[in-house]
Amino acid sequence: MGGYKASGGIPNGYWKGAVVNKATWEVINGQRVRVVAAFRAYDSMYEFYKDQDLLYARSRYLAVRSALSPIEQARMLQASGYATDPDYANKLITIMNSNHLSSYDTREEREEPMTAEEKSAFAALQAAVARLSTDNETLKAELDSQQAAMQALQVEAAQLETLHDMKEIPEWAKEAVAAAVKKHLIDTPNGGSYDFYRLLSVLYRAKLI
Repeated sequence: MGGYKASGGIPNGYWKGAVVNKATWEVINGQRVRVVAAFRAYDSMYEFYKDQDLLYARSRYLAVRSALSPIEQARMLQASGYATDPDYANKLITIMNSNHLSSYDTREEREEPMTAEEKSAFAALQAAVARLSTDNETLKAELDSQQAAMQALQVEAAQLETLHDMKEIPEWAKEAVAAAVKKHLIDTPNGGSYDFYRLLSVLYRAKLI
C-alpha cells in the first residue's frame, strides 16, 4: 500500500483492483474527522509509483509537473486538491528540509565506463534493433501491398456482383427485352444478369426473337 486511495478508480496495468481498508483522517469543513478509507494495494513499490505517475499525468496536476522546485511542487500538490489537510504542503517541506533531501536533487551520478565485453554486447544489441527495424519496415510494406491487392479484389468483386444482378434493364438491351416479352419468351424482364441481357440482344439482332 502506498497511500493512494481507491476512490472508485478503474484497475489498470499497475493496480489490479485490490484494496486495504485503513483508518485515517480528513479535514472536512475545517474539522479533523477520523474515517475508514479504501487504499489501493500493490504487488510491489514499483507498481505503486508507476500508478502514481498515471495520476500525476492528469491535467489536474499540470501545475505540479510544471513546478521548478520540490518546494513549489509540494505547494502546487496541495493547491491541486491532493489532500484535505490545509497544512499538507508545509509538512512535506518540513520532511524534505529536516532530512536534507534536496541534496539528492543536485548530486551528480558517476557512471562507470563499460567494459570491452559490455561494449560488444551493447553493439550487438544495437545491430539487432536495427535489423528488427528493417524487418518491420519490410513487413509493413508487404502488408500494405497485400491490403492494396485485397481492396482491388473487393472492388472487382463488387463490380462483378453488379453485373450479375442488374437492377435496371440496360439501354442497349431494352428493345431485345421488349421483343422477348412480346413473344412470351420471358415474363420477368427486370433483375436479370449482364449475360442474360447480352444473350437476348444477340438473339434479337440475329432476328431470332
